[in-house]
Amino acid sequence: MLTRAWPGGYLLPYTQRACDAAHELEDQGATLVSGAFANKEIELLRTEIESVYESIPGDGRGANTSRSIDDDFRYEMYNRSPLVQQFVGRRELLDVIEPLLGEDCHIIANTCWRNPPNDSPKHGGGGWHIDAGPHIPLVEGQVWPEDIPHPTFAVGVHVYLQDCPLESGPTAVIPGTHKSGRPPPGDSRFDTELTHNGVGASTFAAETGDVLFFVSDVWHRRMPPSTHHQGRFFLQVHYARRDIAQRVKTTQERNHVDDQARSRITGPREALLLGLHSQGFYDG
Repeated sequence: MLTRAWPGGYLLPYTQRACDAAHELEDQGATLVSGAFANKEIELLRTEIESVYESIPGDGRGANTSRSIDDDFRYEMYNRSPLVQQFVGRRELLDVIEPLLGEDCHIIANTCWRNPPNDSPKHGGGGWHIDAGPHIPLVEGQVWPEDIPHPTFAVGVHVYLQDCPLESGPTAVIPGTHKSGRPPPGDSRFDTELTHNGVGASTFAAETGDVLFFVSDVWHRRMPPSTHHQGRFFLQVHYARRDIAQRVKTTQERNHVDDQARSRITGPREALLLGLHSQGFYDG
């Protein structure tokens, strides 16, 4: 755990007592906080988010997805909903993530998910993956030392707007895999029985108002939903250290490259150097 010290702004070890959820998040790579928000608060938030779905169409940001799947998502939600803007700064969330990311951490992505009932379209994080990283890659056979806390660079947060029972295909995490320094094996991407160091998946069925936190490089996925289910509906917020750039808008839309400099770009490597990156996960 860390803190940003001033003057200088250097990172130092966090020596205060953090909440239990922050410790579990750092150690296991994920934690579920039950009843973080009251149902009345979530009802208001859900109503406002539903109005965003009604008033703003899907914007095609989801790479390699059909138009129907793209409609499951709404991006940059704190720009589109005053209530979302309030919620993403609530202490119920920040008290868990700030000891891991620093008091000056910021939001790098803010997407709402509304996966439809039943099993069509077949989408929603359905295979083992990581959102970013691994931030500290390790070769096969290397082991992160247990006496050194593994650093956290980004945290995904799901605020549940409706119940997400096992039938709906909730998020599962393989605890401790954020320390592996490796992505999940590609040939086992859809294996629900996948293990790492003898540890299998923890599936986080959730109720309205619960909040799931998971570090960006822990192995996670949506578990297969039942044939009949009510879908999933949650607000997703990704927080990261100040050092990691925001991705709420794509770099093609918001960047630091003046028009004259852009006209002088001679190739793809120069574009990357100047910050014009192709679309990635946090961009949609």
